[in-house]
Formats: sequence, structure tokens, C-alpha cells
Amino acid sequence: MNKRIRMIAVLAGWLVAISAAPANAQESNTLTLREAVTLALRNSRELALARVQYTVALNEARVDRSAFLPNLYTSQTPVYSNGIPQTPGGSAPSLFGLSYTQAIFNPLLKGQQKAAEEMAKSRKIEADRMQDEIIVRTATNYLELAKVRHSLELLRNEEASAEKILAVTRDRAAAGQELPVEITRGELALARVREHLIRLEGRDEVLSQQLRNLTGAPDDKLIEVETEEPAFATDQQESDVVKMALETDKTILEAERTRAARQHILHGARWSYFPTIEAVAQYSVLARFNNYAEFYNHFQRNNINVGAQISIPLFSAKTSATVALAKSQLNEAEIQLGTRRQEVSLEARQKARNVRELEASREVARLALKLTQETLQMVQAKFEEGRATLRDLEQARLDESEKWVAFLDADFARQQGQLTLLQATGQLAKVFQ
Repeated sequence: MNKRIRMIAVLAGWLVAISAAPANAQESNTLTLREAVTLALRNSRELALARVQYTVALNEARVDRSAFLPNLYTSQTPVYSNGIPQTPGGSAPSLFGLSYTQAIFNPLLKGQQKAAEEMAKSRKIEADRMQDEIIVRTATNYLELAKVRHSLELLRNEEASAEKILAVTRDRAAAGQELPVEITRGELALARVREHLIRLEGRDEVLSQQLRNLTGAPDDKLIEVETEEPAFATDQQESDVVKMALETDKTILEAERTRAARQHILHGARWSYFPTIEAVAQYSVLARFNNYAEFYNHFQRNNINVGAQISIPLFSAKTSATVALAKSQLNEAEIQLGTRRQEVSLEARQKARNVRELEASREVARLALKLTQETLQMVQAKFEEGRATLRDLEQARLDESEKWVAFLDADFARQQGQLTLLQATGQLAKVFQ
């Protein structure tokens, strides 16, 4: 009986392990860069807020536009009258009322409406800018995590080589073939490698948690990233980069929308010296108990009034003040736009040159790595022939690991520069479509 129970327990555990295996495998699936960016855009609260703010701006523009659309209201004001029939608002009491209003010509309101529409476009540009920032943030986090993971593998090999060198040095010092200072030098080299390892392990934890937060992954999920190098390179001349930056920079587009909004406000303010026209209509049903017959020669139950309300400004100090304010605001917007164009042009040139410098630094790091790899092959051959010691071989491996880490740092710096250049020229979203 006990044997049968043990067999059932073993079988149950085996079935549980089988059922859990796919889930565990799924939890450790490799996350590609494109998938990480897609998840980050889908889960970003900042991007969601920017899109909601764009919707709010659209609705605000609709509120301003509603004054130029038909507005129909109904009302009932049944009141008791003792004397001339009127309500607190000045209109006649009625059993039923229907009123219609629609602005026909009101330049100031029209300017405010168009300005609100321009500001809504600015909010859309802000949402696009936030999207680019999230893409850069996620891609940078992902690429740095891939670099850190690769560097950790190299440093662990470097740690093993440093340990072997230290062991050989201690043996040679014990045999009187090395000075004691060489032991200290070996211990220092090993301590530096381990210090670097600890820093990278801490950075790995931070980057992994940041990537989980960006992509919405649970905290207990193990994130695996690809080490394959993505292609961000662009073969564009500096003049083309500057031109694209001036055409697509989000801050310039926002400044242009602000200037257009100020222009609409100024145009509306200048036309405010002219009369405003509003279409009006009113229908009311009156009651005899309000004593209309006692105060008016004729009582009519159904009443209709249709026409236009024209307001002619004879003297308005506010209008001239509004025009002056709108002029100053437009001048401010134009100066800000010109300044921003100069800044974007300079920043685009600097980013393009920075990418070229980083590419040159990466090439230097690549050749340095290639040289240490060829040197390692030579030392390996000498070691097999007995013309090199184990210490020489491990030192060559240690040098190769250091050059590998330096190359990874240079490659990551170049990728960062390429991402910022793509963002500046408006090509970032196309890369991750």
C-alpha cells in the first residue's frame, strides 16, 4: 500500500513538472528589441496621458466652434403675475419657449476657435514626441542590458584567467622565482575584475527591472535579450540631416503651431472693431392668466420672433488692448520659433558629427580587439609548443576580455548616438514599424 502511494505521488509530481515546463519555458522566452518597443508603447502611461491631453484639446476646440453652430434651447417659465408680466430675466412668462442662436460673424470668437484648433495640433505633436522618447528610452535600456549581459560573460572568463595567473604567481613566488610584489599585483588585478563584476551585476538588476516596468512584464519574469546587433546606421550627408531635422523636429512643429494660433488671435482681435452678427429666433406660448390683456391691446397665444442681433462697437478700450497683446504674443512666438530653428540646426550637426566620431572610436576598439585576438592565437600556439607559460596564455586571454568589454562599450555608445540622430531626423518610428 505504501509503495502504491509513493508511485502515485511520483507520478503526480511528474505530471505537475510536465505541465509547468511550458510555462517556465515561456517565462524565459527571449524578448526581441522590436517586441520590447511595442510593449513599451502599449503600456506607457506617459504616452496614454499625452494622447488623452490631445483628446482634451480637440474637445476644447469643439466647444469654441459650437458658437458658430445652431444652438436650440427650450424653456418653461410658468409664473404668477400681478402687474406687468415679466420674469426676473426680463422676458415674458410663457408656458413653453423655444430659442435659437448661432454666431454668424464674430471675428474674436473665430480667432479663438482657430487658435484652439492649432493648439490641439500641437498636442498631437507632443504625443508623437513622447512616443519617440519612449522608443529611445526602451531601445537604449534594451541595448545596454544586452551589452551588460555580454560583458558579464567576458568578465567571468576574465576572473577565471586572473585567478589562474594569481595561482601561478603564488607558486612561482613560493619557489623563489617571483617577488612578493607580483602576488599583490595579481591580487589587485583580480580584485578589479571582481569589482567590475559586482557593478555590472547591479546594473543588470536595475536595467532588467526598468525593462520590466517599460514593457509591463511581471517582476518575477526572467528577461532574456538578444545580443545580435541591430542596424541603425544611416548614410546621409550632414546637410541632409540638418534639412530633415528642421522639417521634422517636434519642438519646431510645436512652435509653428503656437505662432499660427497667435496669428489667428491677432486677426480676430483686429476685426473686432467691426460689428458682430448673431442669428436669433424665439417662439413662445403665452397664457391668459398672466394678465397680458390688461396691459397690451392685443393678446396672441403663439409668438414667433426671427432675425439677427447686430452689435456695433462704438468705443471699446478692451479691443485696442487685445490687439496690442496679440501683437506682442505673436512677436514672442516668432522669435521663439527662429531661435529654436537655429538650435535644432546646430544640434543636428553636432549629433551627425558625434555619430561619425563614435563610429571611428568603435573601429579603433574593433581593431584593438582583433589585435589581441591574433596575439592570443600566437600565444596559444607558443604554449602548445612549450615556448610560453600558462601565465602568458592567461594574460593574453585577460587582455582579450578587456578589449572585448571596451569594444562593447564603444559599440553601445555608437548605437546610442545613432538612435538620437534618428530621433532628431524623424526616422525613429519608421525603424520600429
